Amino acid sequence: QVQLQESGGGSVQAGGSLTLSCAASGRPFSSYAMGYFRQAPGKEREIVARIRWGGADTFYADSVKGRFTISRDKVLNSIRLQMNSLKPEDTAVYYCAAQRVGSNKYDLWGQGTQVTVSS
Repeated sequence: QVQLQESGGGSVQAGGSLTLSCAASGRPFSSYAMGYFRQAPGKEREIVARIRWGGADTFYADSVKGRFTISRDKVLNSIRLQMNSLKPEDTAVYYCAAQRVGSNKYDLWGQGTQVTVSS
């Protein structure tokens, strides 16, 4: 069974940093892209950042540009999200996701990890 294992969430004060990691386990797979989404209480899930596997081009939500950096390790089939200058509005459950080859959507999801930023 293929799974995405997330780690690295936690609590931090505004201005601090956290790093989220996501690694695939189980049967190997190929993906078009992997990324992070987040969902705050009472809000819809939104994309935070994603990286394409082929050309490594990246996308960031406007709200995190210049503060978050997504990177990948093709050998380990994993991604990392470095989050700096965190703000209280970054508080949410963060989900790792993969768009596997053959799918037109993000079809593999991690269990989610809580990020809480206090002012």
